[in-house]
Amino acid sequence: MAKSRPHFPAQDVLASAPAAVRSREWEGPSRWTEYLGPDVESRNNGRGAEVAAIQNSSASLHKGLNMQWVYQLTHVAEGLMAKMYRLNQILDYPDLVNHSYPETFWKAGVFPNHPRICILLEKKFPEHHSKLQLERVDKFALDAMNDSAEVHLQSLEQWIQLLLDLMAFREQALRLILDLSSTVITLLPHQNALILHAFMDLFCSFVRVNLLSEKIPRKMMLQTYNLLHAMARDDRDTDFYHRLIQFVDSYDPPLKGLHEDLNFVSPRIGEVLEAVGPIIFLSTDTRKLRNEGFLSPFHPRYPDILTNSAHPMRAQDLANVTSYREWVLFGYLVCPDELLRVTSIDISLVVLKENLVLTLFRDEYILLHEDYHLYVLPRILESKKIAKSGRTKQKEADLEYSVAKQVEKMISEVHEQAMYSCDAIHHERRILLKQEIGRMVMFFTDQPSLLAPNIQMVFSALAFAQSEVLWYFQHVGIGSSRSKTARIVPVEIDPNDPTIGFLLDGMDHLCCLVRKYIAAIRGYALSYLSSCAGRIRFLLGTPGMVALDLDATLKGLFQRIVQHLENIPKPQGDNISAITCDLSELRKDWLSVLMIVTSARSSINIRHLEKATVSTGKEGLLSEGNAAYNWSRCVDELEIQLSKHGNLKKIYFYHQHLTSVFRNTMFGPEGRPQHCCAWLGVASSFPECASPIVPEEVTKIGRDAVLYVESLIESIMGGLEGLINILDSEGGFGSLEMQLLPDQAANLMNLTSRLSIPSAKSPKASYGFHLPGYESYPENNNSIKMLEAAMQRLTNLCSVLNDMEPICVLNHVFVLREYMRECILGNFKRRLLAVLKTDSDLQRPSVLESLIRRHTTIVHLAEQHVSMDLTQGIREILLAETYSGPVSSLQLFEKPTDQQTGTATEAVCNWYVENIVKDASGAGIIFAPLHRCFKSTRPVGGYFAESVTDLKELKAFVRTFGSYGVDRLDRMLKEHTAALLNCIDTTLRANREILDAVAGSMHAGDRMETESNIKQIIDMDTMVRFCIQAGQAIAFDSLLVEASGVVLEEGAPLIHSLLSGVAKHLPDEIPEKKEIRRMRKVADTVNVGGDHDFEWIRSILEEVRGATDSSWSLLPYLFATFMTSSIWNTTAFNVDTGGFSNNIHCLARCISAVIAGSEILRLEREYRQKQTLSNGHATESLDPEAQNYLSVETSIKSTMQLFVKFSAGIILDSWSESIRSHLVAKLMFLDQVCEISPFLPRSSLESHVPYCILRSVYSQYYSNSSTAMASLGASPRHSPAAAAAMSLAHSSPSMRQPHGDSTPQSHDAASYNVKAAASSAHGQDHYEMENAGGKNRNVRRSGPLEYSLSRKAKFAEGSTSGSTGPSPLPRFAVSRSGPVSYK
Repeated sequence: MAKSRPHFPAQDVLASAPAAVRSREWEGPSRWTEYLGPDVESRNNGRGAEVAAIQNSSASLHKGLNMQWVYQLTHVAEGLMAKMYRLNQILDYPDLVNHSYPETFWKAGVFPNHPRICILLEKKFPEHHSKLQLERVDKFALDAMNDSAEVHLQSLEQWIQLLLDLMAFREQALRLILDLSSTVITLLPHQNALILHAFMDLFCSFVRVNLLSEKIPRKMMLQTYNLLHAMARDDRDTDFYHRLIQFVDSYDPPLKGLHEDLNFVSPRIGEVLEAVGPIIFLSTDTRKLRNEGFLSPFHPRYPDILTNSAHPMRAQDLANVTSYREWVLFGYLVCPDELLRVTSIDISLVVLKENLVLTLFRDEYILLHEDYHLYVLPRILESKKIAKSGRTKQKEADLEYSVAKQVEKMISEVHEQAMYSCDAIHHERRILLKQEIGRMVMFFTDQPSLLAPNIQMVFSALAFAQSEVLWYFQHVGIGSSRSKTARIVPVEIDPNDPTIGFLLDGMDHLCCLVRKYIAAIRGYALSYLSSCAGRIRFLLGTPGMVALDLDATLKGLFQRIVQHLENIPKPQGDNISAITCDLSELRKDWLSVLMIVTSARSSINIRHLEKATVSTGKEGLLSEGNAAYNWSRCVDELEIQLSKHGNLKKIYFYHQHLTSVFRNTMFGPEGRPQHCCAWLGVASSFPECASPIVPEEVTKIGRDAVLYVESLIESIMGGLEGLINILDSEGGFGSLEMQLLPDQAANLMNLTSRLSIPSAKSPKASYGFHLPGYESYPENNNSIKMLEAAMQRLTNLCSVLNDMEPICVLNHVFVLREYMRECILGNFKRRLLAVLKTDSDLQRPSVLESLIRRHTTIVHLAEQHVSMDLTQGIREILLAETYSGPVSSLQLFEKPTDQQTGTATEAVCNWYVENIVKDASGAGIIFAPLHRCFKSTRPVGGYFAESVTDLKELKAFVRTFGSYGVDRLDRMLKEHTAALLNCIDTTLRANREILDAVAGSMHAGDRMETESNIKQIIDMDTMVRFCIQAGQAIAFDSLLVEASGVVLEEGAPLIHSLLSGVAKHLPDEIPEKKEIRRMRKVADTVNVGGDHDFEWIRSILEEVRGATDSSWSLLPYLFATFMTSSIWNTTAFNVDTGGFSNNIHCLARCISAVIAGSEILRLEREYRQKQTLSNGHATESLDPEAQNYLSVETSIKSTMQLFVKFSAGIILDSWSESIRSHLVAKLMFLDQVCEISPFLPRSSLESHVPYCILRSVYSQYYSNSSTAMASLGASPRHSPAAAAAMSLAHSSPSMRQPHGDSTPQSHDAASYNVKAAASSAHGQDHYEMENAGGKNRNVRRSGPLEYSLSRKAKFAEGSTSGSTGPSPLPRFAVSRSGPVSYK
């Protein structure tokens, strides 16, 4: 027996056990009150009419059958089996055959936890405990049981009561079955179907109850209870002990007792099984069902006849074929003598060949063929032996012997046939139903008016499909054995049959169609019943009926039936749905007629009525009445019928296997997304499986149903994510986005042109890219088909989930549309966070943007098939990942400092700050002014720095994370720079006295004193590195705002134009008004304001309230002392980047921005101080316009000139013949400071360093070849530094020696020649610059002044660039590192 059943805690049921065994009346309905309950009529699945018919006619219908007990005892059987099932759960399914009991059996609290005593009592059944000498078995356990006998008695009382109920049920049901068998005249399906089904339902329930009772420990229960009763009641046996002993013993095994008890009804059972044989044969003949159109709404041979009336009764009988099969299996099992009928062999063979197990109750079953071998075959062999011995007449003996021999062969062989063929038989039947139901759904969807006439056929199709689905989960994977000890076999489900999904989906669609057009079906049924009234009245007036001379009771019943039919409201127009019609009285009266005329005690029976009315050439009275009965149920009990035939609540007991099959077939090759609705819909009926006898089942089954739905939804959403991710992979839409760079395309074209031989052509080139026409190769069709299939499934699934009705399970409502929305958006968020970083490091922003766009495209594809705004959800996710602070903060210009940002933005911004600005990984990050990006000597993670910091990548960053991402990165850069500026402030404060001394000595021209004071400055090299980092941050933020401006101009050109226009007309005043300052900041964030560096440093100093100390007036002197730092030892100018190898050019950027920012803050403070002082003097008034930007620029210019002057002085003073290798770098550095600062003219350096010297330096760098540069590097006197030093010895006025003992520098001819050559070149290029026009005068260059086209070509050929990158030609046109013009 399979162990995959729901389990309950034992205490749930035991707590509700009665204190003592209830004393019940042995006979009568009052005994079964617990099982029937007060609302039994409402639980009879539409049988309320039948029961009420008996109750209303108990006196007048004394000749009728006692049918009330039939329906009530059938319901009692359900309750008894529910109790036994519950007990089996509590005891954890013990193995009674082998007396094997798990530990949970003894801990369940039902039996005393003394296995040796209890098992011995069971094994010695039916011996009395007094004869077993139990004290010798386990004296300690016996004493313990004696001490707690009352407690154990109470725990066993309710289950002993169950045994008593089983015994009473056996007696009453058997008596009723024997009575019906002896009094019912006919039990044929087409004549007496109502009473036949009631009789056979009771018969099968009787068999089920007794077979299921074998699975509970009846012997141990009875013997243990009696022992405990004797201990507690002075050695007296319980009242019903001996009767229960006899009952249990007679049904050990149960089939032995059933054979004896049902021996007298065996012939009637054989007649019934022969009568249903033709329907069973038809149900197994799939070819006939298909060819004859038994399940088609149109005749297959006459398609013009849309209403299929070819086989109306047969098609209707197919709805009961599941019951007929059960009748056969149970009937021949308990009445084996009926197999000796000639026709019974074929009937039993057909059914046995299709089944391996016989379901008793829920998921409890018996192994069918094993029991036939154990209990049926011996009876057949006995009959064969009797026939062979000649105890009967010879002719009959020969026939009986022959039949018995055939039955023996059939039973012996059918087991093997079933093992190999049952799965194939049912698979073929499922395929038939899949096709027929699919056609039926399409037909009735297109022609809904034909649904009502064919409603019985729809019920047949539903019942057929229901049977096959249940069979699948009951049988698939079962391994059978002939051994009695191997009856419990785990079920290993085969999860690869997709037809189950089609059947569930077809049943769901048919049920939806019936519910949708229920008004039309009711209208058709009402019309049929109205026309039926005239036909029945006509039949009642025929001569045959008049001659019968009906008694008053039957006459009255027939007249009432006619009146019911004539009083039916006539459907008119659209008011059918508003008609409320209760036809239960009609069904009561017709059932009362059947009870009378089918009883052998009545003078007028069913045969009389048939003979009296069938001669009219039309349908007989019984046929008309039965049809009216069936159609009346389509008026007021249509939902009950639909639930009976289309309900799949029983598969709850296989819901774990159901989940497994769903997961394996839903997204398999033949799975369909629309099937998920049906898989989920079945859960709504699961709570109906709960029995009112076991109240706690409602909670347990409801909880399991909810978990089942949640599990399926999880699988569906996982499949939805899988489809999206398939399309979002490199093999999906990614394969459609492959683009070649121009050089790659050229290489592929050349390669293709060379491959002239067709056999030599390959679909893939050696470069790793596909050749043109790659998609046309046959071997690549599968990938395209896979992509199309995934798109189709995705759109279908989204459409189905969007249109699906909510799933209601108890008080839980599952709206699949909401789950789908959360799934799609949640998957988008997970994919966004997953693609942020590659295996090695951060994903490139451009790649990240393309991946997000690709995923968004897929979401938009799904959005077209759902009635939801998924785009808004994506925007919310992107907003949450870039900005997760309070929503109110979105409207504030001044952002709170502790504002939280999204995880995605945080991760990317942290990476940029740590790896680019701070260079935490030590990748040698340098800023390349020529290329407007950062470069690295080795990869930062998976990429070189230029791959993630050029304008294209930063634009992608801005487009991806928006202004909030830019704000966050800007904020982090400001925080980092603020910390560095704080170090400057600390240095100024700590070295204030030294810097005062340095300033004094510089102004006094005391070189020795200056050098001595400079050496006292603490940690100068560290300060220089901090300033370089600040310059890197300034450079990075400059690139960021440039990218922001470009993106804004591309996406919102009108806003960009508005900001540009406003920025140009902002008034220049000191101090600025709050609104003006705010607008200037906004303009600066998109690169349409003034100088970004200066404004950015100014905003940082304003936020941290920096540069407030008077020591900041010494800032130019501190920066000038940087010229003596040891960092210049490793400084070299790089022509390719336009900067220095150790990022010292970022120091120039820092110096320019910090001096300008601190100066304007100083002037603002001075103005506020003056304004504060003037508040008490009315005569004095300050004009804010007077302090305009001219005075600011003048102050900044003077401070910068002071820095340049003293820096140049320190550089030239520190030069000597032995120390001159750093001279060129320092001079070029000062030139770059003049170039970068908007407040400092390029000519500012001329008064300290003649420009001809810089001209010669730049000429040396840009014109020499690589070999020349190598030789110059080997000879100091021929290097740019030597040339600059020798020229300075002649021409620089700063080379004065303040001390008298200093020796003047020597001059040689070489220095003069270098100087002359440089001057000559300067003059020539100056002439060219003058001829170029005024538009070139303000363009900053990287080389010396300007170069003509011919000169540029010459320099390009002799470039000494050691780095990779584009040609140096455009560098001279756009660079800012070299001098251009003088002001």
